[in-house]
Amino acid sequence: MKLRLTDTATEREAQAIARAFASHLEDEVELYDQSGEDLVATASPAAAEGAASDGGTGSEGAEDTLGPTDRERRLREEIEDVLEGGPEKYRDRLADQGKLFVRDRLDLWFGEDGLTFEDGRFANFDAWHPDGMAGEADSGNRLPADGLITGAAEFEGRDVHFMANDFTVKAGSMAEKGVEKFLRMQQRALKTGKPVLYLMDSSGGRIDQQTGFFANREGIGKYYYNHSMLSGRVPQICVLYGPCIAGAAYTPVFADFTIMVRDMSAMAIASPRMVEMVTGEEISLEELGGPDVHARHSGSADLIAEDEEHARELVAKLIGYLPDNCDEKPPRTEGRAPARSPEGIDSVVPQAPNRGYDMFDLIERVVDADSVLELRPEYGPEIVTAFARIDGRPIGIVANQPSQRAGAIFPDAAEKAAQFVWTCDAYGIPLLYLCDTPGFMAGSQVEKEGILEQGKRMIYATSSATVPKQSVVVRKAYGAGIYAMSGPAYDPESVIALPSGEIAIMGPEAAINAVYANKLAEIDDEEERRETERELREEYREDIDVHRMASEVVIDEIVPPSELRAELEGRFAFYETVEKELPSKKHGTIL
Repeated sequence: MKLRLTDTATEREAQAIARAFASHLEDEVELYDQSGEDLVATASPAAAEGAASDGGTGSEGAEDTLGPTDRERRLREEIEDVLEGGPEKYRDRLADQGKLFVRDRLDLWFGEDGLTFEDGRFANFDAWHPDGMAGEADSGNRLPADGLITGAAEFEGRDVHFMANDFTVKAGSMAEKGVEKFLRMQQRALKTGKPVLYLMDSSGGRIDQQTGFFANREGIGKYYYNHSMLSGRVPQICVLYGPCIAGAAYTPVFADFTIMVRDMSAMAIASPRMVEMVTGEEISLEELGGPDVHARHSGSADLIAEDEEHARELVAKLIGYLPDNCDEKPPRTEGRAPARSPEGIDSVVPQAPNRGYDMFDLIERVVDADSVLELRPEYGPEIVTAFARIDGRPIGIVANQPSQRAGAIFPDAAEKAAQFVWTCDAYGIPLLYLCDTPGFMAGSQVEKEGILEQGKRMIYATSSATVPKQSVVVRKAYGAGIYAMSGPAYDPESVIALPSGEIAIMGPEAAINAVYANKLAEIDDEEERRETERELREEYREDIDVHRMASEVVIDEIVPPSELRAELEGRFAFYETVEKELPSKKHGTIL
């Protein structure tokens, strides 16, 4: 192998460098001067080994020794011991739990040589390795890296900060030195503007060592302060690999996106044992805070992974829609044609306003093939929230789902939509609203569940979003539904409609009943009454048809359904650089 060397090296230094490279590369080495013309030193692997066997001195003297010393070898042994993690008996249990040792997990995520660097491997070293000699303390008191790994890595071509709990060290619990590492990682992310990955597997704070980290200014409570500061600045993505209890459970709910692994992860404010002690309720961890609980009921889980490999795949897809930080644009890809032909859009939308259909049958005819990633699909399913691409541009989709309770907006669906809009706006992701809803749901139960409060939040998020917004009236746009779905009053770049669209305070049946109930009741002949109702409905429907709305310039355009994809592609491209400003104020009070 031929190498060049700076002209400042002495002859002895050049020879020593040649030997070091020959030993490391196991190859013949020729060193030339900076010009590449004059040979200044050569070495072979055999010669390098001979120099090492002489104590590294050879005939040149000790000053030329570049090989590892005993001190460096000892350090490497200590590092290797740290990398082994906690006591072997706890590592052996991981396979029964269906999960990887944390170092193997990092290899899965970033490759065997994928870490850019690690910080704090020697955290709390003195506490479990008082002699500083590898292998001295292989017991339950092992605390390698204080049970928390932090650093930087490359993930899917992107530089990211990361943290990962080591469950073999006191069940991934958090204590003083690990907390310090976590905080430093967050604070550095604020400065670098790079995404953060939280690979969580923690039982919470280390109760028997809480002095020095629980209530301190720079203690575990600062996690959530830093989460709040990072929120909307850089994407925070959390994956749960085990039971995350108490304080550990706040990181996933503060993150922008949370992925739980089925049959493995859980999160709860307290453990089942603590719940029983406080309330008397006997419950399993799965029932208390497993993936199904948070996917269907609390809405705290955005996605559910089937195993560790699937979790990585989901995050790889998710981060592809997100910029590194709020000052950058979302990453574009090569555009692709939709998976299904736009020619079929009009056939997808039923003529009858009350007939259900799957909104994804329309979405797949509008967006790039294989680009849809739905978030929180089981929570508030009356609204679809999903990332997708149109001509390679990332967009956020907020769509009513007529196959679920006619697409009426329930409190959980409104909350889901509000948070999704808020997140898309934070990271500069344009929004596409697909409206087909009878409006917000009515009734005593939804009032108790806060339909007004959650509806308010959805409308507020839509009002405050400054990213480009396109609203499509697919079919029904009744009541305040048109407000929440970024109708004409909500500063969208466009409101366009399909010919099936209707915009009204309420649907024809409800309107006729509200306005003409007494008049219809006075008609004794049943057939005459039905005919009168039909005529009134037809008159009302003509009044709310999108053709009239277009005639009165309430909406911008009626688009042939087969041209909807092309229309949206052109509008998102044209308005890509639109600038909007909110009124000058500290912040609103709605959220």
